[in-house]
Amino acid sequence: MKKSIILWQTIGFIVISVLGVLLHFLYDWTGLKFIGLFSAVNESTWEHMKLMYFPMFLSGLMEYAFFFREYENFWCIKLKGIVIGLILIPVLFYTLGGIFGNSSLDWVNIAIFFLSAIWALVCETREFKKENTNCKLNKTAFVAICIIGALFMLFTFFTPEIPIFQNPIDGSFGINNQI
Repeated sequence: MKKSIILWQTIGFIVISVLGVLLHFLYDWTGLKFIGLFSAVNESTWEHMKLMYFPMFLSGLMEYAFFFREYENFWCIKLKGIVIGLILIPVLFYTLGGIFGNSSLDWVNIAIFFLSAIWALVCETREFKKENTNCKLNKTAFVAICIIGALFMLFTFFTPEIPIFQNPIDGSFGINNQI
């Protein structure tokens, strides 16, 4: 079954890609605040990170149904992957912005999202293939993943007014502070 992890990670990339794109527009399409809990409510870097988190978590839940017996460290590896994906988005965005200026091109932002997802899943796959990866805190890793999700939801409505949360289009923060 260890060889099938590559197939599942590929399926995960497709899930992350499709859901990430759909979640980018879902709030605008519906206008429902409930939908804003897990979809982007503006164009801030934080909201783009949200587009990575929720599809990665859902993909992880689907994979867990098939691999929980084979990988006792499953959630530790998924936590690493999610954190890598979430860190890469702002690192790449702000690094490229610093190199090329603040003009953010849509195709560059889309490429950052896909590259972050690919790299996170490649890192996960490497960890899954290691025979000696040991994690004694697998349940704690799952709780940490859930806490990250809760923070995305919380900061949708109670948004810190710092640059990573600021919508570059209109200067607003979160869902309640839109100008």
